[in-house]
Amino acid sequence: MKQQLKNRTKRFAIDCWALCAKFPKSREYDAFCRQLIRCSSSVGANYRAACRAKSEADFINKLKIVEEEADESMYFLEIFLEINLNGHDKEINRLLKEANELLSIIVASIKTMRVKVQQAKNRKL
Repeated sequence: MKQQLKNRTKRFAIDCWALCAKFPKSREYDAFCRQLIRCSSSVGANYRAACRAKSEADFINKLKIVEEEADESMYFLEIFLEINLNGHDKEINRLLKEANELLSIIVASIKTMRVKVQQAKNRKL
């Protein structure tokens, strides 16, 4: 599962980059493209960092960053969906769906880890 998610988050970043490469080269598109490329690539980079976490608390903290970056990616994809003039709706919707799925997986992982941490604390008491 960990390797699958690493691959998926990397593919998400690459696909967002490929989408941005299709947009017009203008100052307006460029500002949003740069942001989407940054946050979408940060999803995978921070997930990889979470996989190397030094503790359960560190793992949760790093996953929270992944959560924020996935949500930010969705924000910029939604903007592109609304301003899209080049007929990329299908691709943007596919990326929105993928971002939402990644976000759901990360949120579930955070919840699961928090329960695990709480159970471990309760056992120590």
